[in-house]
Amino acid sequence: MARPRLAGELSPMPITRGTLSVETQAPIELVDITERVRVWVRVRGTRDGLLTVSSPHTTARITRNEREPRLQDDMVAFLARLAPAAATYAHNQDTVDGRANAHSHLLGLLMPASESIPVEGGELMLGTWQSLFLVELDGPRERREIHLHLISP
Repeated sequence: MARPRLAGELSPMPITRGTLSVETQAPIELVDITERVRVWVRVRGTRDGLLTVSSPHTTARITRNEREPRLQDDMVAFLARLAPAAATYAHNQDTVDGRANAHSHLLGLLMPASESIPVEGGELMLGTWQSLFLVELDGPRERREIHLHLISP
């Protein structure tokens, strides 16, 4: 038997789920996923809603920032300086998968695993200079997944 709805209670909004896959090429890399995410939203025909883009990986994150090649080079160099791969880390002494990647996990502490973006009129509501990136912190990797959850009325 279905639970009776209370007065003023909103009905649940439908959720559309999807996954994108990305192959990364470098130890630290920013992969622009903006257009792939835009196409995914457009194909669903959603006019308005809220999209959450998330990474299930502890060493790959999701962020939005400006897409400008020199700035992206600066970001990669900054991250490499912040937690150098060659430094000594306790985690690297007994790794789970053979990857000495403590620096990647430490960098992941500083970035979100997901971003939520409003969808209005079928378009992602990003700022003029904003793009969405998968930030690879432990590459290269053959397959990184990006989870998409779109909530719409």
